Amino acid sequence: MDTTLPDNLSREQYVYLAKLSIQAERYEEMIEAELSDVCASFLTLLDSNLIQSAAASESKVFYLKMKGDYHRYLVEFKVGDERKAAAEDTMLSYKAALDIALTYLAPTHPIRLGLALNYSVFYYEILNQSDKACSMAKQAFEEAIAELDTLGEESYKDSTLIMQLLRDNLTLWTSDVQDQLDEP
Repeated sequence: MDTTLPDNLSREQYVYLAKLSIQAERYEEMIEAELSDVCASFLTLLDSNLIQSAAASESKVFYLKMKGDYHRYLVEFKVGDERKAAAEDTMLSYKAALDIALTYLAPTHPIRLGLALNYSVFYYEILNQSDKACSMAKQAFEEAIAELDTLGEESYKDSTLIMQLLRDNLTLWTSDVQDQLDEP
């Protein structure tokens, strides 16, 4: 977007644009504060009730993944130490979920696949570790493909949809890496 202003604006027009800019900054701050509050509410609920009371591995993975997701949302707009702390919390939550998922959930399980999808996106978009993101997505996809014939009818649609998203990301990410290599 071109942010240069034409030279032929009146003083009033410049003042108006300056006021709009200030309003936009205030609005952005209000939205960030509201998002922070929403994320904090969900994180409190997850930590104080849901994760602790989850008896089944499937539920525990789901809630830990959700905890990682909400921390990742904070990473999207926080800066400095707050961003760093949110990224570390994201990593811890996803790692805890993955440890349980690898032990107790089938590679084709939609929650395990969704975790791999979100965790790999975190590596790619937030940590800028495309190799790790691709490796994680590829492993999840290949393990699920190997057991696709064991999928029950109830989760087939969900699992194959998430597998398609993993494959789409892999295609996109590997083409991004190739584009970077092709640049002079």
